[in-house]
Amino acid sequence: MNYDVFNGDADGLCALHQLRLENPAPATLVTGVKRDIKLLDRVEAGMGDQVTVLDISLDSNRKGLMRLLEAGASVEYFDHHYAGEIPLHQNLAAHIDLSAQVCTSILVDRYLRGHYRLWAIVAAFGDNLGQSGRALAKDAGLSEPETEKLASLGEYLNYNGYGDRLQDLHFEPGKLYEEMRPYPDPFDFIARSPAFDRLAAGFHHDISMVAPIRPLQAGGHHAAYMLPDEAWARRVNGVFANKLANDNPMSAHAVITSNRYGGYTVSVRAPITNPQGADTLCLKFETGGGRRAAAGINRLPADALEGFLAMFAEQFP
Repeated sequence: MNYDVFNGDADGLCALHQLRLENPAPATLVTGVKRDIKLLDRVEAGMGDQVTVLDISLDSNRKGLMRLLEAGASVEYFDHHYAGEIPLHQNLAAHIDLSAQVCTSILVDRYLRGHYRLWAIVAAFGDNLGQSGRALAKDAGLSEPETEKLASLGEYLNYNGYGDRLQDLHFEPGKLYEEMRPYPDPFDFIARSPAFDRLAAGFHHDISMVAPIRPLQAGGHHAAYMLPDEAWARRVNGVFANKLANDNPMSAHAVITSNRYGGYTVSVRAPITNPQGADTLCLKFETGGGRRAAAGINRLPADALEGFLAMFAEQFP
């Protein structure tokens, strides 16, 4: 049996889409909201089974990974998040690169030698890797309007992944993948899929809601914003952080959203001009993780907010 295990954001979706366009195979899909990353805990596989893992931290899934490997499953792992020590095991093929300008879909694009590069471009923009996305778009011979269309699609797909639970999303990630599946060309998805129109409308509505929000804390090269416990705020948490980063590339940003657990969900973006340190900060918290340029904390306790803000200001003075 095949299992496709993937992050529910743009990068996870586009990475899987590229792989299955190249190598179609029936598989059980295992995914969730963007911050639902310990996905291997939900997989029961053994001898003869193939598990493909996309865009979730190996370190966060180490226990589940080792369980699957020891049970005899073959695992192919593509990712760009903090991994810790990568296990040496005959059943594991790991494609992991922590470089700041790489996302999982770019790793898959390299693996497939560019066969479905347009979807890698979509993912790069979704992961706020504009420089990488534009470099790939130029290499593909795209015009500026074409590049902007793919950038918008990436942003919409990424936006859909944010939420405390699946009910917050416009599409469950597995269902959104099924919407994408018939389209080898993302321009056809943009032109023909009703899912694109629904995501675009939702994105523009939700992002308009942040206009009156002012910083909770601001310093020389950092700013933190607080969003309310509302579905629109949970959906826009990550894309708002990306917008702040792009609008103010020399500063770090944190977007803090009240969640249904009585605490906060946090998105952190390092300065685009110096894309490092976001993971270092977030990994200091129990539910933190991510990559150098962009990271987050899934459940920050309410009484830890003041401490987080102090550490954020210290990390990015």
